[in-house]
Amino acid sequence: MEITGIKNIHPAAGKASSKKEWKLTDSLREKITALAKEDAAQNVYMGNKFLALRKSEVAKVAPDRVALMGRMNRAMSGDMGNMKQIEEADRRWLCLLFGEPYEAEFQSGGGVHVYDENGDEILTYTAGVGWHEKESKAETEVHGALKAAYYGAYHAARQEINSGMEAHGGFDARA
Repeated sequence: MEITGIKNIHPAAGKASSKKEWKLTDSLREKITALAKEDAAQNVYMGNKFLALRKSEVAKVAPDRVALMGRMNRAMSGDMGNMKQIEEADRRWLCLLFGEPYEAEFQSGGGVHVYDENGDEILTYTAGVGWHEKESKAETEVHGALKAAYYGAYHAARQEINSGMEAHGGFDARA
């Protein structure tokens, strides 16, 4: 079986640089606050602009699942001899197939579990069902940080709007 597009041949190469770092920066927090204020003024919680921002930020730490599925599908599409080789492969061969820092575990009946460098299961393949994506811990952490920042900014904006209504003796019919 021919394997192409692999950057690291040695399993230990690139291990330290493979982990994607993410941080909630001040500029990102300001962007979230602006979106939360905009949404609060429209009485919408987590509007489309925030959801798009969240999706783009999570993508920065997400593994390339499409590439992993493609590699595995190519490996499994050949004859059954390829599948037997994959099942019996050692860690080094699997690292060549999936690229660092991924590992795979094969089950009888054609099931495959793919794990990232933290040991989080990120993909599962079941014969007859297909691929199922699972969120990694890094993705969950980014989701959580973004939601928490938005929640605080949104509720502060709503309180500001509500206090402004009370000061003017107005009634917010949108609420």
